[in-house]
Amino acid sequence: MVLKEPVSLVVCLLALVFLMLGGLFVATPAPAAWIYGLPSRDPAALFYVRAIGFRDIALAAYLLGLTLTRQRRALSIVLTVTIIIPTGDLLLLASSGAGGATSYLLHGTSLLCFSALVLWTRQVLQVSARQ
Repeated sequence: MVLKEPVSLVVCLLALVFLMLGGLFVATPAPAAWIYGLPSRDPAALFYVRAIGFRDIALAAYLLGLTLTRQRRALSIVLTVTIIIPTGDLLLLASSGAGGATSYLLHGTSLLCFSALVLWTRQVLQVSARQ
């Protein structure tokens, strides 16, 4: 079973976190706006937060689909390019002056998680290739 593999289990758990976050952002964008340092009543900000929610739901679907179908190489590629998302979020926060320490901590943690998963999945791919 794919979920007995530690890296697959961790990727699926991370995907579920992003699925829940995405659902929260779409369903209740006002409380979620603080993660980006946005005004919680501004219609444009709420629209932006909902768009981020759909992005996170799609990301979760990619991660779950690739993991559950054991597409390790494709998963490694998706994880690698996904690093663009938290990097971009951090750059947007820094350039806008919005958000506080919590916002930076959340996006920084996301960047570290995806970076670690990239290294881990690449290691798993190398071990699999040797066998």
